[in-house]
This record gives sequence, C-alpha cells and structure tokens, in this order.
Amino acid sequence: MFSDHHRPPTRAQRVAERAFLAVERFLHIEAASGIVLLGAAIIALVWANSPWAHAYHALWHLPASLGIGEWQFSRPLHFWVNDVLMTVFFLVVGMEIRREIHAGALADLRSAALPLVAAAGGVVVPALIYHALNPSGAALAGWAVPTATDIAFAVGVLALFGRSIPGNVRVLLLALAIIDDIAAVLIIAMFYSDALVHVGAFVAVGGIAMVLVLQAAGVGTAYAYVLPAIVVWTGLLELGIHPTLAGIVLGLMTPVRPTRSREAPLQMAVRAVQDIGATATGWQGDGIEHPLRRLRWAQRELQPPVVRVQAALHPWVAFGVMPLFALANAGVSLDGVDVIQVGTSAVTLGVFLGLVAGKPLGIVAASWLAVKAGWCRLPDGVSWAGVLLVGLLGGIGFTMSIFIAMLAFSDEALLAAAKLGILLASLTAALLGFAWAMVAMRRRAGS
Repeated sequence: MFSDHHRPPTRAQRVAERAFLAVERFLHIEAASGIVLLGAAIIALVWANSPWAHAYHALWHLPASLGIGEWQFSRPLHFWVNDVLMTVFFLVVGMEIRREIHAGALADLRSAALPLVAAAGGVVVPALIYHALNPSGAALAGWAVPTATDIAFAVGVLALFGRSIPGNVRVLLLALAIIDDIAAVLIIAMFYSDALVHVGAFVAVGGIAMVLVLQAAGVGTAYAYVLPAIVVWTGLLELGIHPTLAGIVLGLMTPVRPTRSREAPLQMAVRAVQDIGATATGWQGDGIEHPLRRLRWAQRELQPPVVRVQAALHPWVAFGVMPLFALANAGVSLDGVDVIQVGTSAVTLGVFLGLVAGKPLGIVAASWLAVKAGWCRLPDGVSWAGVLLVGLLGGIGFTMSIFIAMLAFSDEALLAAAKLGILLASLTAALLGFAWAMVAMRRRAGS
C-alpha cells in the first residue's frame, strides 16, 4: 500500500486546524448569522449618520461594470448587491421551500394547516393596520412592508435559548417564516413589478428549458446551471419582474432526489475506495485518477441536489450576502426623516405597529380561531405561550421588509421613513420575543 510513514502534524498545523474548526462551528451556529446581520445594520446606521455619511452613499453609487470587448453592463454597486447577490439569497429561500414541500412542515395539508393559517393572519393584519394609517397617496404603496418576517433574525433570537425552547416551536416559526416568504414573493411578483416586456418572457422560458434539459440529461454539477440561471435572471429583468425572483424559480426546480445512475452512489464510493487501495503505489498514487473521479462523483451524489447546494450556499448567504444587503440598505439618514411631517410619520408608525402589534395579533388570533374551529391543532410541545413567542418574533421584518420598501417607494423621504420603522420594529420585536422567551422558560421550570 502506502510506503511513506505517518508524520505527526506540526504545531502550526495544529493551531491552524483548531482555528478552522472554531470558524466552522461558528458558521453553523444559527444565532451567529443574526449577530453578523445585526452588526452590519448597526454599522450602516452609524455610518450614514456620521460625518462620513457622504462616503457611505457615494460607495453604493459607485459604478461597477461587467463586459467583454465592446459589450459593457454597468450598474451602481447598490444594484449588484440588491438585484444580483440577493438572487442567491432567494435561491436558498426557494430551495428551503422546495425541501419543506417535499418532506417537511409543508409536505401535507395536515402538518401545514396551522402555519398556513397563522402566516395568513400575520400578513393580513399588519397590512390592514398600515392601510388604516396610510389610506391613500404615495404612502399606501408600502402596505406590504410590514407583512414579511426575517428568518435569520427570528431563528437567531430563538437559537439563543438552545433546547430550553421546545423543538416544535422552532419548526412552527420556520414553517411560518417560509410561508411568509412565499407570500412576500407573490406580493412582489403581482404588485411591485413594472409593465411587462414580452421578449423577456421568451428569454426566461428559454433559461428554464435549459435547466429542464440538463436535469433530464442527469447533469448533477451545480456549475452547469450557472448559464441557464443567468438567462432566467436576464429574462425576468427584461420582463419587468424583479430579477431576484429567478432565485425562487430555480430553487423550486432544484431536484429533491439524487441523480439517477446505473450504480448507487454508496456502492460506487465503496468500490472506488477499494480500487484506490488496490492500485495506489506510494504517495504518488499512480493509477488512481479514475477511481478518485468516481469517488468524487459518488460523494457529490450521496445527497440530493437541493440539500447539497443549499448547504454549500448557506454560509455565503448568511455571512456574506445578507450582511452586505444590510450594510447597503440599513443606512437610514435620520436627517432625512421628518417625524413631525404627517406623510412620513404615518409610514414609520404604520410599519412599526404593523410589525410589532399586527404580526403577533394576526398570528395568534388566526391560530386560535383555526384551532377552535377544529381545522388544526397545536403541535406537541407547543402551548399558546409558544404561539405568542412565534408571533412576537414574526415581527422581525428586516431583510424582506427593506427589500419590499425599496420596491414600493421611489420617494426618498418615504423610503427613509419606512426603513426607520423597520429598524425600530425589528429591534423592538426581537427584545419582546427575547423577554417573553425568558418568561416562558421560567414558567416551564416552575411547572
């Protein structure tokens, strides 16, 4: 077999290994992504209200170009974050929805009934509260801003309590947030898209067809789908639909089963390892290129694409895309918000009350009515205190709410007012959720 002797790692290697393990553990702590996202939002807010505020705004208006020869595609840095990188965020959201529909909280009507009803209440009541405070004019366009829930923040707050909170409370929150995302995507597609340009439809359908052809051919590598993804994104951009929705489309199309093959991936992996052991000579490993290639293929295909791609993208989205989005969009200049002016103050108040009061009220009331009517029941281990906790954390809107606000308002004053409402509401909802979780934990300990 191998002729070389095992050598113990050097001190530098041991230190590097411990450092990498620490980083890996950090990246898998759900609360960590919420902390990084919050840090980015605070930096943006402080920077936008500092003596260097001009540099903050100038940074996101810097043109960034992509081109070959005479063809150039130039857009501000803000566009590349909000319209390009956020497509990857929506891709992960789409794959999460696909997994839950296949074998999760949305797999059947019985398990999905409660989160569906709760999410509906959590969308309708905040929208009604906002509409009551902003019944007409340009401000009315922001009715959907307080309807969204930020999964990363909400789950991050819940993760701070570890196993002290029943597991089904977390499942209910995740299912509700995912349905919330579906609602937000539908709202964006139906109410916040420009006039359609029909040529874009043919481009988008062409990209989807390319994906279907690759899937039918059994192509499993994610890199092969980059070009079709670009085609779908371009088609939606031309169509007038927000191009980030290409991520949702592709996420929902991601296969939930491994690619079909003549030999099962596990059997291929075992046989490849045996071949490597039989053919390897010394550390050069002569003659093992082919079994190594089969081993890499088997390793990739042991998990279905929807799991494999989502796992690969999640750290980049949680610790790269979302913090960048927060940094680019949470910089609300308080000088530009007139809290006395009726129009802007009503927007801030509508968003704030919609998230902080409307979300828990809608979620708890809709859930109570559905349970009393016999349409569904509370999951095992979930009390009404747990439903209220889910409702309070549902008021953390942040990422998706800011995204909708940017589509809803072209007026800078109204946009700034909406962002201020989102930031205040998300912080308040997180604190209320944290406090209520502490109360619920003490009650459980005392019972």
